[in-house]
Amino acid sequence: MTAHPPVAAHHLRARPRSAVIPLAAVCALVLGTALTGCAQQRDGDVYTVMNSSTDETYHRWDAEAMARCGERLGVTIEQQSVPASQVMTKALRMASSKSLPDIVQFDASEMPTFAEAGGLVDLRTLGLETEGIPEGIVDFGSYEGTYYGAARSVNTLALFYNKDILDAAGAEVPATWDELRQTAKKLTQGKRYGLALSAGGAEDGVFQFTPFMWSNGGDERDLDSPEVVEALDYWKALLEDGSLSKSTVNWTQADVNDQFMAGNAAMMINGPWQVETLNTKKSLNWEIARIPVPERGADSVGPLGGAVLTVPDTGDPGRQKTAGRIVACMAGEEEQLTYALNSWMVPAHGEAAAQWREQVPELDALADQVAAARSRTAQLGAGWSGVSLALQSAFQSALTGQSSEAALKRAQQRATSGN
Repeated sequence: MTAHPPVAAHHLRARPRSAVIPLAAVCALVLGTALTGCAQQRDGDVYTVMNSSTDETYHRWDAEAMARCGERLGVTIEQQSVPASQVMTKALRMASSKSLPDIVQFDASEMPTFAEAGGLVDLRTLGLETEGIPEGIVDFGSYEGTYYGAARSVNTLALFYNKDILDAAGAEVPATWDELRQTAKKLTQGKRYGLALSAGGAEDGVFQFTPFMWSNGGDERDLDSPEVVEALDYWKALLEDGSLSKSTVNWTQADVNDQFMAGNAAMMINGPWQVETLNTKKSLNWEIARIPVPERGADSVGPLGGAVLTVPDTGDPGRQKTAGRIVACMAGEEEQLTYALNSWMVPAHGEAAAQWREQVPELDALADQVAAARSRTAQLGAGWSGVSLALQSAFQSALTGQSSEAALKRAQQRATSGN
């Protein structure tokens, strides 16, 4: 299958977190700014948005959205783009010099760190509402129940499959863990594996594990629970069957896509940021489905990925109010739909997502997956980074010989102690 949006899209994925910054340092820098106000002299009608749209295509799309919103609101909106891994550190440096931009687009997994330090404004106090946005996406932009970040669109994972390979083998698209294991084993032939996924020691691997953990009732606050152990045991079973490559412990999500495109995997777990690359191979007849679940009828609960627009507390209520109006425009239904169709993301608002389904019906399963998806930081906020690092180590240990129970017991100890 080739999916056809109105314009070409560029890769977008759940970005790995940058190096963890001690919360005490964040608090010192951010609270100092909030208490003393913003020292930088600002042009009253010029507002700045800092984001990670360094790619030319994304930078242009954002510039166009800012121009439309600026015209509607009677202000000029300027874009300042830095690499994704530098957004947090750049924001902290600007906080220390009291020169924060009016709006910062954080990766949603990093936003709680800035919010916990008291550096963000509650968007509801600026007039933004969450009616019509699924609860999981509201949580995606929230910290401890306060709505700090508005998502324009989100992504998650799905099961991609080579329809020609499944048809030739007389295989149905799997819907349960048992079916996925049987189908993957059946499709493993010669140099081709039945399934490819990322189980590497990075956020990619954790992102891919969460649908198995959460759909099985597991919880990131209790990593050595039977439900999480069972999910990791399932990954181990796929590896022991020969349905996964032993290299899965080293693969990123981009590596997984390369294997699928090369015909070395009949199915893969991946996200919509791969669609543009998949479409370059016209002979590849791919389709997507929801990620299989332990028992038929259960919810397939995947992770939400993407970024949120936030308003830093600069000590200037008037500018913050206008910044809130800019966020409301950029995250409004019309702009959401435009951005989502460009980038293969799914709109955050329910009505915009319904229109998206109509325009890109071949990705309908992705919208179903998003509707049940969860924020990685909803339970733990800024504490997610410790859990992620602990899980990464557990994958490496369990998939190279250690028992899942022992690996996850150690992971829980690491997540609790921070060591």
